[in-house]
Amino acid sequence: MNDIVKTAAGSFRVRLDGPEGAPVLVLSNSLGTTLEMWDAQAERFARSHRVLRYDTRGHGASVVSPGPYSFDQLGGDVLALLDALGIGKASFCGISMGGLTGLWLGVHAPQRFDRIVVANSAARIGTAEGWAARAALVRAQGTAGMAELAASAPGRWFTEAFAAACPDVVRRAQGWLAGTPPEGYAACCEALGQADLRGAIGGIAVPTLLIAGAADPVTTVADAEAMQAAIAGSQRVELPASHLSNLEAAQAFDAALAAFLQAA
Repeated sequence: MNDIVKTAAGSFRVRLDGPEGAPVLVLSNSLGTTLEMWDAQAERFARSHRVLRYDTRGHGASVVSPGPYSFDQLGGDVLALLDALGIGKASFCGISMGGLTGLWLGVHAPQRFDRIVVANSAARIGTAEGWAARAALVRAQGTAGMAELAASAPGRWFTEAFAAACPDVVRRAQGWLAGTPPEGYAACCEALGQADLRGAIGGIAVPTLLIAGAADPVTTVADAEAMQAAIAGSQRVELPASHLSNLEAAQAFDAALAAFLQAA
């Protein structure tokens, strides 16, 4: 199923793979990408799970409401999707912005999730000033600004070695970013600029896996270590990758995710 689902929070483009009745795994994309970033994981985990992917608000073919957004809103969107699809409980895996959404869900809606995976993320990403400047740039320059960001994205998203070895993957990821609606991107930047869950994640009791990229310049191994110290019982895995580790180190990412989902 690849469709638009209408929820109380707006309309979202979703894709469902895997057998009906199987445990549900929700996959949440990073800033400036679409649900297609999870193609490899959806193929792998649809054997054992009902995999739900969605374009985050402001991205792809999902609702682009005026900004600024907040993580109360982005996390609420996940809950609205679950309600609209009649899903009572799920596991959740988000990367970067999607990982911060996962932390929000762990704090505010733990009863809806069996497990939460937070990949290449942090309880606080960047600075309010940096995100505000990026939002202003994109709003001023529109699609040209998105193209400029896409041109510079490989240095933030992938190691040089991977970019050289897998240019097709890099170009595809750049296409997602270049095609992101400017207002949606800017509004999500503003959500990231205001989000700081460092004081709240200590209350997360849902089993949590933290995935870090050894070469990630955006959300570092130190960020993952800080989250692990704050979230009791959380696990941490370090992968040989930069920021989009599910693309750069897909096999290792899938192995870590599978082991966590299957753990007793």
